[in-house]
Amino acid sequence: QVQLVESGGGSVQAGGSLRLSCVASGKIYSFNVMAWYRQTPGKQRELVATIASRGNTIHLPSVKGRFTVSRNETDYIGYLQMNSLRPEDTAVYYCNAAIKSSPTDSTYDDYWGRGTQVTVSS
Repeated sequence: QVQLVESGGGSVQAGGSLRLSCVASGKIYSFNVMAWYRQTPGKQRELVATIASRGNTIHLPSVKGRFTVSRNETDYIGYLQMNSLRPEDTAVYYCNAAIKSSPTDSTYDDYWGRGTQVTVSS
C-alpha cells in the first residue's frame, strides 16, 4: 500500500511564502506524474502544477512565476514552492501521484494525500 502525506501548509500574509512537501511511502517501484491540486469550499478541485518523471513541468497560469513544482526521485518527495502568495491562493492543497508498486504492474495507480490547508490573509 502506498501513502502520500502533505505538509508545510499554514497561515501567512499576502506576499509571503510557503513550501509544501509530499512524502510517498510504502511499496514504490516508480513514479510517473506528480501533481498538486487545490480546492476551496463549494468549488471543484483545481490543478495547480504537474511534474513528469523526466522533470517537465506545467503550472496553472495564475501561479506561473510564483509557484514552482519539483521532485526528489531518490526519496520519493514532491515539493511546491509558493512565493508571492495572494489571498486567492487560500485553499486545501492536495498531492497526487501515479505510482507503480512493482515492475510487473502494467499500469500506474493513482494516489492522493489528505491535503494541507494554506491560508493567505490580506
